[in-house]
Amino acid sequence: MQVPANRPATEEPQLTVTRPPRRRLRRALASALPVPVVGLALLVASGNLLLPLRQVVTIEAKMASKRDFFQDPVVERLLMKHGFRVHITNMGSREIAKQDYEGYDVVFPSGQPAADLISRERARANRPVLLYRPFVSPIVLATYRDYAEVLTAEGVAKRLPGPAGRPMYYTLDMRKFIDLARGKRAGVRRDPENGYRWDEIDRDDRVRNGNKILAQTSDICEANSAGTYLGLVAFVEHGNDAPDNEAEAERLARKIKPLLVEQGLPSSERAETYLSPDGQSIAPVTVIYEHQFLAHQIGRQAEKGATDDERVLLYPSTRFVTEPQLVALTGEGARLGELVTKDPELQHRAMELGFRARNADGGATGDELARFLTERHIPVPTTSSDDTRAVLPSLPLLEKMIEIVGDCQDRTGSR
Repeated sequence: MQVPANRPATEEPQLTVTRPPRRRLRRALASALPVPVVGLALLVASGNLLLPLRQVVTIEAKMASKRDFFQDPVVERLLMKHGFRVHITNMGSREIAKQDYEGYDVVFPSGQPAADLISRERARANRPVLLYRPFVSPIVLATYRDYAEVLTAEGVAKRLPGPAGRPMYYTLDMRKFIDLARGKRAGVRRDPENGYRWDEIDRDDRVRNGNKILAQTSDICEANSAGTYLGLVAFVEHGNDAPDNEAEAERLARKIKPLLVEQGLPSSERAETYLSPDGQSIAPVTVIYEHQFLAHQIGRQAEKGATDDERVLLYPSTRFVTEPQLVALTGEGARLGELVTKDPELQHRAMELGFRARNADGGATGDELARFLTERHIPVPTTSSDDTRAVLPSLPLLEKMIEIVGDCQDRTGSR
């Protein structure tokens, strides 16, 4: 094509592509490459690489205080590694047994009585369950050092060996402790309705508390710890024996009722109250599980390099070791029960959370827990060989006593 003579000629446009220097490109690639490689290595090492590809089963569960174990981040990660996620509905042990548990895979009351209620009801419906006992935790009375020393000076408590003369653990004579609440001191009895108060036995003005000497519990109509403590008090008041019949159980329940509900409505979680900054002014002696105290001390030692010196435990001279039972209602629930009972990593983590794990034969053992505490310079709990093993009333009688002491609603809503 010819360009007209009166129009100037133009050149074709050109596109210039600038290439980065090879050295700069290699440097950029080298700096970016380790990020995905390191991430991949971490995923492989943690066992999480295949988690998105593995089916994760969500377990629906009702749990009481032992939810502490399942809500621990390390336990959650270990369960996820095995394909389990646990969704927890929180309620008291007896409340678990008394309410509907259809649609749940597992229920985990904190003691045997509630688990027995569930097992019996399912058996009557021809729907048997599987029971798993992954660990144990004794009932204890948690208090503060000044209160423990007041009871020691009174001859009601006795120091157990501890570091530098400041023990973390004491033995509590349950008979003498109940006597103080009954108005009996040093063999002298006054009106049983007029139990002793802390300031009446506090010779050195340590605690300055005018309240009655009682141990506070969680809601007796809901919590296993409260029902178990009721059983301990009843056992001592009945001459170290459990009642044999309903009439005997009813009389005994009415007799001990003031010792268990005198100080007003209990909170839903006594351990949280005890460990709070205001715990000493709210409930100077409270019924909890041993693992809750030990978990606090383990965490305190790890965080601050020293244990909590002001909080101590009273081990009742009349003892009853609770048997928390995971009740599997479905096949997936049974798989979870097998896992938490037999998996070494989960059992080790239970010990790190203050529980007494079970040995290979299924019996409770504190040896591994003792070694773990010793390695971290935390005093190891010891109990006297002279302590009495309490026997709880039979399940129907214990239920009757709980209903009388707590004025509990039954399944139909009547009182």
